Amino acid sequence: MNTLPIEFDLSQEIQLVFDKQRQYAPQMALTTAADRIERLNRIETWVHDHEQAIFKALYDDFRKPPAEVLLGDLGILLHEISYIRKHLRQWMRPQRVATPLPLIGTRSHVHHEPKGNVLIIAPWNYPFGLVLKPLVSAIAAGNVAILKPSEMTPHTTTLLQRMIRELFPREEVALFDGGAEVSQALLDLPFNHIFFTGSPAIGKIVMAAAARHLTSVTLELGGKSPVIIDDTVNPKTAARQVAWAKCFNNGQTCIAPDYVLIHESKKEAFLSAFQDAVRAMYSPDGKPIKESGSYNRIINHRHFQRVTGLISEAVTRGARIRIGGQTDAADRFLEPTVLDNLTDDMAIMQEEIFGPVLPVLTFTHLDEALLRIRNREKPLALYIQSRSQRNIDYIMARTTAGDTVINDLMSQIAQTSLPFGGVNNSGIGKSNGIYGFQEFSNLRGVVRREYGTSSIVFPPYTGFVEKLISFLVKKG
Repeated sequence: MNTLPIEFDLSQEIQLVFDKQRQYAPQMALTTAADRIERLNRIETWVHDHEQAIFKALYDDFRKPPAEVLLGDLGILLHEISYIRKHLRQWMRPQRVATPLPLIGTRSHVHHEPKGNVLIIAPWNYPFGLVLKPLVSAIAAGNVAILKPSEMTPHTTTLLQRMIRELFPREEVALFDGGAEVSQALLDLPFNHIFFTGSPAIGKIVMAAAARHLTSVTLELGGKSPVIIDDTVNPKTAARQVAWAKCFNNGQTCIAPDYVLIHESKKEAFLSAFQDAVRAMYSPDGKPIKESGSYNRIINHRHFQRVTGLISEAVTRGARIRIGGQTDAADRFLEPTVLDNLTDDMAIMQEEIFGPVLPVLTFTHLDEALLRIRNREKPLALYIQSRSQRNIDYIMARTTAGDTVINDLMSQIAQTSLPFGGVNNSGIGKSNGIYGFQEFSNLRGVVRREYGTSSIVFPPYTGFVEKLISFLVKKG
């Protein structure tokens, strides 16, 4: 892989920390459940003690309101810590498995051992929670870790640097700030596992780098997650949910609904209700949405130009703006916007939008909607809005997605008992609860003979031995 230039001192420091962590990893592997829980408690206490500083950092980076910090960053992180604390001792115990007849006299179990030294590369859209949530799983599994947060959120990264320095020695957890050159320097190292959250395009680069060292990877990516709304749904209820999920964090959420496929009989009622929902959430006093303290901003000017460019290209090619469309480049403000009259060859229907822009397409038969979904890469999330169990079953049997939510939106990330992650282009591997613990663990199979011997099937293969082997194979 071609690497960008990096300051020699920083490159040397990265190597030094990596080596220290690799040397310390065996000691970290010996930590007990109590040891690991104590480390998680440090994170939890620090977050509670510095809540206002976290709010300020995220506001300074992209005007994120405190309520969205609580919901999108802190709530999910703290819930994960609480859940792991309750279950970690059980997860760390050897997991007994059944003994097949040919192995009579033995017993077997699965032993979860840490993978070792891991790299966590985090995105900018939830720059606090998506650094620490995988770290929590890595610590629970007994690993050492290097963190690489996004350079696009400097205020949050500065706060994270302070946090990690205060909570952990560098041989356990370290953080490196910087751009692509720092990421590349880290990816050149032979980590035991890499946990990456970001776009499919960068995910391919991470996976290629990992392949050189046969490093295992977790890739939490994204893509175009659809919402199917059939003719059994109250369009007002569906519109409120979609409006909230599409505008939360200004649409900069990997599991945000990317586009809607709605039964043509419900489209106009949905659009009217969507506009009402946006006004109720962001303009209840009649003031412009731009003045709302509940509506944050696109992360930077480059992304603002990218999203507004998708709108412009679609409109030039015949799409219509049905709702919103107002912008202020200086403030990185983009009003909640809905488009219709779209075609699949428009860029906005090819790329993940990652902004408060909603394409709306119609269908008359479910198979039309399913064909559109199947013609794309497998999504990170599939949302189904329906009151017909027959329709729900029909959709589920004919689609594939990382996760599916029925009659709700984005709640899957908070369900710690379920695996979270994509499939193929939308991701590899899973997180949340025990699935995150296992992602950072090697599942080591152990067989132990308690009595008897396997020598009864050793050569010479007499008639009796052959009959015994035949019996064991057929009955085993």
